[in-house]
Order: sequence, then structure tokens, then C-alpha cells
Amino acid sequence: MSRRSAIVSVHQIRDINMIPLIDVMMFLLVVFIITMPLIEQGIPVKLPSGKASDITGQHNRSITLDLSGRVYLDNKLTTREELASEMNLMGRADPELTVLVRADEGLAYGKIVEIMKILHDAHITRMGLVTSPQEKRAR
Repeated sequence: MSRRSAIVSVHQIRDINMIPLIDVMMFLLVVFIITMPLIEQGIPVKLPSGKASDITGQHNRSITLDLSGRVYLDNKLTTREELASEMNLMGRADPELTVLVRADEGLAYGKIVEIMKILHDAHITRMGLVTSPQEKRAR
């Protein structure tokens, strides 16, 4: 007479259930997709406040100038010469390119004009100065 028991065979115990692992992976993917645009503004600068409309477009690049005058292209430190050559290449490759210039409000006006001149020389006609939202005053 054979003995019957509730013991599950060894073969069934070895299998790993993949469904919870896939669920966790999909959840993390969604979290990263949502948080990456929030992390995009990586260089801390104090933007001047002002009222402006939103810039829409698919071909956006970002130039950031911090208070010490360092220049960043898409959050990567660069020199003005490297920026000029990169903008020339981008301006020729994509005429619909929009460049967003973020500069600290304490920076000298001449430094911002230098960057605008680099963009003008590269034939980039779509550019914008990024500002922080203007605070509404209580009446």
C-alpha cells in the first residue's frame, strides 16, 4: 500500500514564480519614467522671476550658466569654444532646434549676451530664456 501525503514534489518547489518579479520591475520602470523629467534640471541656479509662455517642441537643448560663469550643455560642463562648435553642428543638423538658456539672476548681463551671440553665429533662431514663475502679489 502506497502512502499518500501532502508533500509537494521537489520539482514544483524549485520553480520560481516570475509574476511578482515582473510586477516589481514594471512598477520601478513607471517610477523612473515619471521622475526623470523632474531630475532633468540638474544644475542649481537661481532663475529670475517673470511671466512667460511655455515653449513646446520636441527638439530642445539646455544651456545653463551658474553664478561663477561656468557653462553647461545639457548638464555637462563645457567651455565656450566647445559650446560654439557643438551649436554649429546642431544648428546645421536640425533647423528646428530650440535652445533654452538658464542663467543665474546674479550673473552679469554680458555673460548671457555672449551665449546668445554663440547661438546667433550658429544660426539657431529658436531660443528662450528660462525664468521661474512670477509670484502673484496679494492686493
